[in-house]
Amino acid sequence: MDTVVDPPDADGAERTVPEEHAAHLEQTLLQAQALIESTMSLYRRQPVTSLVAEPTDVAVLGSALDQLIGGVRHSLSVALTLAGDFTDGVLRLLARVEPSAAVRVLCSAEVADVSLAALRRLPQSRLEIRVVERELREIVVVDGVGALVRGISTEQGTQATVVNDAAAVRALELMFAGTWSRGRRLADHLELGPRLRTELARDILERLRTGHTDDVAARELNVSLRTYRRHVAEIMRELDANSRFQAGARAVELGLLTE
Repeated sequence: MDTVVDPPDADGAERTVPEEHAAHLEQTLLQAQALIESTMSLYRRQPVTSLVAEPTDVAVLGSALDQLIGGVRHSLSVALTLAGDFTDGVLRLLARVEPSAAVRVLCSAEVADVSLAALRRLPQSRLEIRVVERELREIVVVDGVGALVRGISTEQGTQATVVNDAAAVRALELMFAGTWSRGRRLADHLELGPRLRTELARDILERLRTGHTDDVAARELNVSLRTYRRHVAEIMRELDANSRFQAGARAVELGLLTE
């Protein structure tokens, strides 16, 4: 196949179509990253707007959620971090969403375990649920045009901001999509034993993937060689893996390790 060559650059170098595409893709990703960072910086500098539910005003927050989720037509993306009133309220509203809408729920392991019954009661037609280990920012994004962001809890309470700016909503969608891609299906999460959900298990899996020797890994984790090997055997059994390589691949598949 012939290669199409663009006119030489100022320095005389020729750029091929694949190179141009790669450069364009890199620039797009950089712009997306800058957009996300600038949006989150805006939230940190201006946490309160005219559309903010006061930290202790549950009625205002509930009304904002009801208005957002009740108006969904095509798609709804939700990230839930902690079990509690906010999560319970969101899940109650999700149960009333029209089955024609595509719903993605991204939740922490705590929410998946504590609110499992409510998650299972949600309409299953176009619903996907994933679980992630990393820290989440609680958000609700509706149809790509509106969102609600719940802030960090303080002594005064937790602020929630309704977002209608198109660029800001798009940035939140990108953040959600990035975390969603690293999540594991709820069914896979429920198959994981408690041992695999610990920080120690993830530390061991990371060292198996990077090819650490048992001696080195045990020293880094400050455990005896015998204890380390016992943990490895238990983790491999939990993952139903016949080799350490397979254990690492299975861990990535389940979202215990990032790719």
